[in-house]
Amino acid sequence: MDEREYYERLETTAENPSELFEHLEQRCVDGRTYYVMSDARHGVERGTVLFEDADAVVRGYPSTPRILVLDTGVSSFFEEEETVFAEEKLDGFNVRVADVGEPLAFTRGGYVCPYTTARVRELLDLSAFFADHPEKMLCAELIGPETPYTTHDYAGVDTNSVRVFGIRDRESGAPLSVEERRALCEEYEFPQPRLFGPYETAAAAEEVRSVIEELDAADREGVVLKSPDCESMVKYTTESQHHDDLAYAFSLPFERGRDFVFSRVVREAFQAAEFDEDDARLRERARDLGESILLPMVETIEDVRDGEAAGERHTVRGDPEAIDALFDHLSDLSMTLEVEDDCREDGERVVEFVKVAESTTDRVQYYLEGGTYDE
Repeated sequence: MDEREYYERLETTAENPSELFEHLEQRCVDGRTYYVMSDARHGVERGTVLFEDADAVVRGYPSTPRILVLDTGVSSFFEEEETVFAEEKLDGFNVRVADVGEPLAFTRGGYVCPYTTARVRELLDLSAFFADHPEKMLCAELIGPETPYTTHDYAGVDTNSVRVFGIRDRESGAPLSVEERRALCEEYEFPQPRLFGPYETAAAAEEVRSVIEELDAADREGVVLKSPDCESMVKYTTESQHHDDLAYAFSLPFERGRDFVFSRVVREAFQAAEFDEDDARLRERARDLGESILLPMVETIEDVRDGEAAGERHTVRGDPEAIDALFDHLSDLSMTLEVEDDCREDGERVVEFVKVAESTTDRVQYYLEGGTYDE
């Protein structure tokens, strides 16, 4: 690899190529070697990928900050005279899809996901898009009840589907504007998240609060607020999402770190302080929060006591070769998997499996057998 050439193309803040390239990991997909920035370093985003055989750079997706208070957060983040768009934030699996000799779906960490790659190739007309826009990458979410990473029900999505929420230059990472991207997605019939707005900055907080209340009632995740050029973005999530995150974390209590749990409680507390206007509503929220913490953990303890493994249950559906590649990929990530059902439906392979949470399973079993808990 010509490190000097890629060093210059990446426009990094590193003083020299070796300072940057010592952080690259070498990986392989289908016999092809590529290099990944596994953590953000020297102005280069986490998940940035270099494919030397395709002379391709695929920039990582930038981290999106979060506001905890709508009223002051929106006015502080966006310019006073600026227009603000709000798009629905979906509970799914985030990938970048780029043509590096063939279309591949890259995770936030820069891994090639074979299952998501197969699904986006089936669900989107990638050949037409990349023939016209080879320098672009699609930023997309794989959603639905049948994915190997997240499971959330969305109306009209029986298995899984893709939503394109951004289009960026593959090498520089520069985004298309909201209006340009939505027009281009419509041209190629790419499904997109719902759009709310545009709103003037002064009115955006009140308008978005109404959107959040609507999404919360439907158990949806939240919104991403964007400037028209997409150079400025910030996210805000619903009460139901905070509770869902906590329920997930406490169903696997010895897998998720304290930072994960505490951040969700912080989000909930600031939202409650801003939204809940009476004591009765605040106490209702507190009860719901407590249930999301205690009930999943008790259920996990009971499952382990009954001989079941704690873990995440998923269903995937697709081409048999893509399913095989998925399980190879998950095994390469050192995941322990238990297949509960494996069958064929209409020519597709459908597999129900558990990603075993070994730490939670082992520690719960230890405590059930009388082990001591060190605090």
